[in-house]
Amino acid sequence: MPPGDAYDAVIVGGGHNGLVAAAYLARAGRSVLVLERRDQVGGAAVSSRPFPGVDVRLSRYSYLVSLLPPVIVRDLGLRLTLAKRAVSSYTPVVRAGRPTGLLVHRAEPERTRASFARLTGSDREYAAWRRFYGMTGRLARRVFPTLTEPLPTRAALRAEVADGAAWEALVERPLGEAIEAAFADDLVRGVVLTDALIGTFTHAHDPALRQNRCFLYHVIGGGTGDWDVPVGGMGALTDALALAARQAGAYLATGRTATAIATDGSSAEVTYRDAVGEHTAGARQVLVNASPDRLAELLGEPVPRPAAEGAQLKVNMVLRRLPRLRDPAADPREAFAGTFHVAEGYRELDLAHRQAAAGRCPKAPPSEIYCHSLTDPTILGSEAAGQGLHTLTLFGLHTPARLFAADHDAVKAELLSATLARLDAHLAEPIADCLAVDAEGRPCVEAKSPVDLERELWLPGGSIFHGDLVFPWAEEEPGESGPERWGVATGHPNVLLCGAGAVRGGGVSGVAGHNAAMAALGR
Repeated sequence: MPPGDAYDAVIVGGGHNGLVAAAYLARAGRSVLVLERRDQVGGAAVSSRPFPGVDVRLSRYSYLVSLLPPVIVRDLGLRLTLAKRAVSSYTPVVRAGRPTGLLVHRAEPERTRASFARLTGSDREYAAWRRFYGMTGRLARRVFPTLTEPLPTRAALRAEVADGAAWEALVERPLGEAIEAAFADDLVRGVVLTDALIGTFTHAHDPALRQNRCFLYHVIGGGTGDWDVPVGGMGALTDALALAARQAGAYLATGRTATAIATDGSSAEVTYRDAVGEHTAGARQVLVNASPDRLAELLGEPVPRPAAEGAQLKVNMVLRRLPRLRDPAADPREAFAGTFHVAEGYRELDLAHRQAAAGRCPKAPPSEIYCHSLTDPTILGSEAAGQGLHTLTLFGLHTPARLFAADHDAVKAELLSATLARLDAHLAEPIADCLAVDAEGRPCVEAKSPVDLERELWLPGGSIFHGDLVFPWAEEEPGESGPERWGVATGHPNVLLCGAGAVRGGGVSGVAGHNAAMAALGR
């Protein structure tokens, strides 16, 4: 049992945002209880060894870091290293019957220029690429610092960005218009669009601008849009946050499932169960690191509609060796070090979306892959490193939860097979021949559908963002209350949302946890 039964704050959910909030509140002298349903904290930001006898520590669910603000790292004294990837991406393609590809090299721009020229026959697309990402960079440098400040209004942030063309292209109009105006090559267009589709089931010309919101969060991280590798795996981030919270005095209680929240606006009670039975903890404030859907259930209120829906297939693999590529100019150690795009041409992405929207599995499922162990070999045990093992993390797009309703296992197997077949089309050897085997002789590959993520992590509909992302600002001046000013308000003044469903939530950022803590502290 946790010590005592009354706290300044009870935090429901020990995911990374809950840990951030706990650390800030405890450092401010508040008594804090964190209730985590699972037997470990971290939520989706955890590492594990899923394959028996294979000493490889995989980032099981989330896997890269971009949106974590340095201010959180500094404030909490986190012992965390994020490694840069020299290669941004490699996208294989067959042109005129010849295997080739587009390499975007972060550290050597001349190699990127040469790759564009080899693919398209001129420097036009490379020049357009530089202009386009120069525009996103200008916006990112203005927007990213505001994520850990009180909510700006749309008008105030637009004035701060001070680039009307960038704002119009990325915020006001469907992103497909900007992409098509900037680029002529189908493959280049597709590579740009992928950042608008990660975990979001939408298309380039969605009038609701879901793609724009998703794209914005994917390109503003750190003011650069870089996606970095957490050294030691994603679990290293959770370990650092849990240590900071515990050292500050927060009590982290695992194996405790919250079942109800009751509040009168000034005090609250959280009912939870553990292996012994049911208990109640009193609190002045409750911070909920769970989805708005789950919060409504805990409060006994109607669940928001429409329901959230995830749209991704997450696949973890351990390889005996990296596969050889059909493109003779491509080095697998470079190609898989960045994001390896598969079936993500512009037209391919649109076709896959239309097939899935019609209730059919995409014939050529788009996906992107990267090898964590190339940048960070510390996730490999000594024996695994000696054997030359590597990891592959695959994130499939356009696989909405609705596809799995009829027969989950059969659909997942179909999509996994089709996804790996699309990868094989660009390899000189089948990926199956490169897979390591576990202690029981089974190939080291596991797939997680949106249904799996809902079951394991309580993500509504398997949505990694807890629902549709929203732009990181208020349409009008927020109210005077702290929760409204920080974008973490619920219908109750002492119940705050500190998960991905908060304004400026989503991704492994800690932003929602930080902002909920600031609101709770009255800052």
